[in-house]
Amino acid sequence: MLRDIAARGGVKRYPAHAVIINEGDDADSLFVILTGRVKVYASNEAGKEVILNHHGPGEFVGEMALDGGTRSASVVTLEPTTCAVVTGANLREFVVAHPDFALQLIHHLIRRLRDLTGSVKSLALEDVYGRVVALLPKVSVPQGAVRVVGQRMTQQDIAEHVGASREMVSRIFKDLVAGG
Repeated sequence: MLRDIAARGGVKRYPAHAVIINEGDDADSLFVILTGRVKVYASNEAGKEVILNHHGPGEFVGEMALDGGTRSASVVTLEPTTCAVVTGANLREFVVAHPDFALQLIHHLIRRLRDLTGSVKSLALEDVYGRVVALLPKVSVPQGAVRVVGQRMTQQDIAEHVGASREMVSRIFKDLVAGG
């Protein structure tokens, strides 16, 4: 079904580090990621960021185009990325004409809401050490007897994921290394 909705959009190519959605802008398009990867994040006036998610081929961002309100987060490409850009009007028309897609979209939105609820809960109820420790299994894959982080992540990336400073993440890694 995602392929069908993508066919209703125009294909756009973006270079790495291009902001394709700005927090606060009108939500007028859905972006179906055909190639590449994006980061979804929120920021404040001081430039501090929190990473909400990463998405790649076969996924989408900008589903808030359904209601035409404002964007709640920004999206930046992490590498050269190609998207099918579907207008909000085309998206709403497609949802009405394809109830199966509407149900898939609802399930997808519920999954994202659960993830974000978990993130808010973690930020409010866990210390930074616990948030870093909880993040590591999420961003790693088993490789033999150990787990390996597939995508290169800096301490700043990790800090943005867990809502902390890079310095705090550095101290936590020193503790984790010391503890084996």
